Amino acid sequence: MAQTMKNTVHIGPSLSQPFISKWSARYRGATVQDLEPPAALSLNPNDPISLALVSAFERDYTHLTIVDSETRGLVGYIAIPTLQAQLDSGAVKPEDPLSRAMVRFQRKGRRYTVITLATPLEDLEAFFEGVGDSQGQKQEFAVVTDEDRRFVLGVATKADLEEFVKRRPA
Repeated sequence: MAQTMKNTVHIGPSLSQPFISKWSARYRGATVQDLEPPAALSLNPNDPISLALVSAFERDYTHLTIVDSETRGLVGYIAIPTLQAQLDSGAVKPEDPLSRAMVRFQRKGRRYTVITLATPLEDLEAFFEGVGDSQGQKQEFAVVTDEDRRFVLGVATKADLEEFVKRRPA
């Protein structure tokens, strides 16, 4: 029951109206690095679902990245709330491989936004709000990589951004 991610997001000029950040006054030049995202936990498609659940629970993660076991290339992700719902409905079992429940990234013909530690928080917020080439598809998390997209460094969530704004005085 693998899912496929259908749309991706590109931060760039929008033909409709420009993105106006609701929190830009609080960012004051901050970048993704200022969110201090925890190190990514990447699993393989053949790992059991039970390993993903235990690993996410131990680290209090809501999203885990899935990488190819040989090339270590990013192939998809698991959203833990969605995985739990699949388990509850009987669609998957704890002993099933993650490949049965993961969302796969479509690589061909898609343009992905590269989110790095140096990405300004205004751009990350725009990514979460679905601004750019995403046709309005909002995102709940972003995979943080190096500039060349060779290494997954972490995952930043919309909740991380909101928590940063709460801690930062206006």
